[in-house]
Amino acid sequence: MSYWLDLTLFKMGFWLTWALIPILAEIIPSLISSIRIIIHNAHPKPQAFPDKMPMISVLVPVYNSEDTLFACLDSISKSTYPKDSLQVIVADNQSTDNSFNIFAEAQNQFKDLHLSIIHTAKGKAQALNEALYAAVGTYIINIDSDGVLEPHALTNMILQFENDPEMTALTGTILTQKQPLKERGHLLQYNEYFEYGQAFLSGRVMESHNNRLFTMSEAFSAFRKEAVLTSFLYDIDSIGEDTDMTFQIRDRMQGRVGLCADAIFYIEPISNLGELYTQRQRWQRGEVEVVHQYSHNLGVRGFYKNFMVRRLLKDHTFLFPRMIWLCASIALLFFRYSPIMMGMSYIIIYLLYILVSFFNYLCVLQLLKKFPEEHHFYRKQWWVILIMPLYNFICAIIRFIGVLNSMTTTSGWNSTPFKTEMQQIWSVFRRDLSRNRTK
Repeated sequence: MSYWLDLTLFKMGFWLTWALIPILAEIIPSLISSIRIIIHNAHPKPQAFPDKMPMISVLVPVYNSEDTLFACLDSISKSTYPKDSLQVIVADNQSTDNSFNIFAEAQNQFKDLHLSIIHTAKGKAQALNEALYAAVGTYIINIDSDGVLEPHALTNMILQFENDPEMTALTGTILTQKQPLKERGHLLQYNEYFEYGQAFLSGRVMESHNNRLFTMSEAFSAFRKEAVLTSFLYDIDSIGEDTDMTFQIRDRMQGRVGLCADAIFYIEPISNLGELYTQRQRWQRGEVEVVHQYSHNLGVRGFYKNFMVRRLLKDHTFLFPRMIWLCASIALLFFRYSPIMMGMSYIIIYLLYILVSFFNYLCVLQLLKKFPEEHHFYRKQWWVILIMPLYNFICAIIRFIGVLNSMTTTSGWNSTPFKTEMQQIWSVFRRDLSRNRTK
């Protein structure tokens, strides 16, 4: 016993310094946040219904969405929100497929919906901006055309607005659809499902309490109409237009941005690693753009209290020591560091990350009690907790690559596909190897 104690506590030295980075920067803050969320949500406040639900406008930007648009409009039709107070605007930004015919079919079938279509310039941000001026609702709600609403989502979101007059904008909870997972789900998709649940029903819940939400999900967000129309609207030149809008409302307009945990929007699960690679790089590049634009708010005063500083440290600064830490695992073996000691430190940190995932899992289950079917399905996937740290590490590597690519390439909506980048790396490796052989 004394041997193991001496090995783990007194001979880690330099290696222990690197091990403290994830513990202090991520694990301890995440555990504290999870415990606070569990306590806070133990006694939820009831929502009061107004005498009449206000008029709302649901904007659906569409680009080549013939496979998903009908299901999206069908979910709006099945919503519990009063149809006479619901306007739906489909904003088609130059689709080249059969999207218009799908819209026409939906218009004929859902005759109780105030359903209309406008044709806009290309680009999602442009489509949303133009649709805003056709909206007549007191509240504006954006949803993606490749997802479906939970029946009570619109009602729950508007109730939160009506019960909190100071709330300027809300984002809903995004989860992946369960049926594809039940039928043909693979490991990556189960991890993504778990990740979305923990990101929204744990991480963003805490951010929302302190008006520190970093990004409203563009897939499902809502605004008071007067607020969004006094903003600069969506930035058509940015790939992080949802993050930009979040910062506009909170920082420029001094409004409140929150999360409606019981307003759920279901999206299709990610198909493969290549899609995850492209998606997460795009998110990271968009975040870098917006942070750069609003970096003038980062002053010396209140440096450690500024939530954006902490977010930068976690999502950007600590990505570099993570990668160094990974490379050091190999390099330190050549300096005769004990493989047993390094292996034990990895195991300990991995177990701590599992503990964080477990507490986040409890937070999600607590908030999903209103949705028995979703609660039951999420509870059955407890085993994903055991591999979530590995999935999160893969996502961290992709974000790190996204940071590097944002420094060396021009920003664009679509990043270089994973397969293409691997081919480029292999090509460079073979060329360098060939050059070394000729010397």
